[in-house]
Amino acid sequence: MDGALPGLDMDPTQAQAPAGGWFHSLSLPGGETTAGVKPAEVLRTEAEVVFKHPVAGKRVLDIGAWDGFFAFEAERRGAAEVLATDHFCWSGEGWGTKAGFDYAHRRLGSRVMSLDIDVPQIAPETTGVHDVVLFLGVLYHVKDPLQALERAASVAGELLVVETCTALDVLPWPTMRYYEGRELGDDPTNFWAPNRRCLAAMARDLGFKRIEMTGHPVTKPHWRAPELYWKHNRVFMHAWR
Repeated sequence: MDGALPGLDMDPTQAQAPAGGWFHSLSLPGGETTAGVKPAEVLRTEAEVVFKHPVAGKRVLDIGAWDGFFAFEAERRGAAEVLATDHFCWSGEGWGTKAGFDYAHRRLGSRVMSLDIDVPQIAPETTGVHDVVLFLGVLYHVKDPLQALERAASVAGELLVVETCTALDVLPWPTMRYYEGRELGDDPTNFWAPNRRCLAAMARDLGFKRIEMTGHPVTKPHWRAPELYWKHNRVFMHAWR
């Protein structure tokens, strides 16, 4: 995969920290930490859910990797091979860049591979098929969520792990809410939030037989609070072939 091994020929001591901001708070060698938008404690708590089913010896694909926390964590937990992909945050319209990933990659001496590719181009021919696919914090940013989930599913050989906003979880049928303008998180690139039934139904239609839902370990379970029925929540879905 041409260009998929950034900076492996560079001296880690010569790497320069990115001028822009970080999203992930990473712990790097020598006691260095990055002050990201998402705190290290939250990331560690999320990782316990994401990797509750071990990835040791597995081939892992992280779609929407940004600064790379979950890709590097998969490597740390013994994954045989890890490919990190992004486009929106590396060279697209997002506010991030790939500088943070590249800097952390060099400082960690990581063997994680990388590929700048947008979600609609994800396919067995472009990324290969992986045992475990991570699709974290991406679904609500795409304009066609079913197509995006289909792209992620097409390269998941065993397990697909999705983390997303959900809405209307109290409703008894599969449905999805559209957010206008900056309505969701003051971010105009947030569009959709399915309810849990919708997320599971899409996964089943894409060929997954067993589905496990886990509420976000940090956010409040809005779907259980009557006064918050119509507000969004976050969920992790593990789906197996």
